[in-house]
Amino acid sequence: MYKKILVPVDLSHMDKIPKTLSTAIDMAKHYQASLCYVTVTNSTPGAAAHNPKELAEKLAGFAHEQGQAHGIKTDAKVLESADTAVELDSKLLGAIKDTGADLVVMASHTPGLGDKLHLLRSNAAEIVKHSDISVFVVR
Repeated sequence: MYKKILVPVDLSHMDKIPKTLSTAIDMAKHYQASLCYVTVTNSTPGAAAHNPKELAEKLAGFAHEQGQAHGIKTDAKVLESADTAVELDSKLLGAIKDTGADLVVMASHTPGLGDKLHLLRSNAAEIVKHSDISVFVVR
């Protein structure tokens, strides 16, 4: 049913998405699909890496480790952005098309006061609204 699953990750917040990673791995095994881990970054140093090249190396290493540990095919893609807060959704939608993914498995943030006051928007909701493929949102 699914051949390529896109999994957006932030290497500086891996502690917050173990359930998402497990879900993606289980689905990849079940459907014999490959996983493509993707992250969006800007050129300034961040918590996960000093620059996009270093981040790409770390993400590729993470993808390789996941593939070896779980017996699945994986790859990694780092997308650069001038402003990740503004361009995150459009970059992820572009990655869906560029990779040929037919499913996205992504984390959702826990709803809080910012959501109730409509101060925050959900990246997962934007991907669901604007994507032509299925999106599995893990909370």
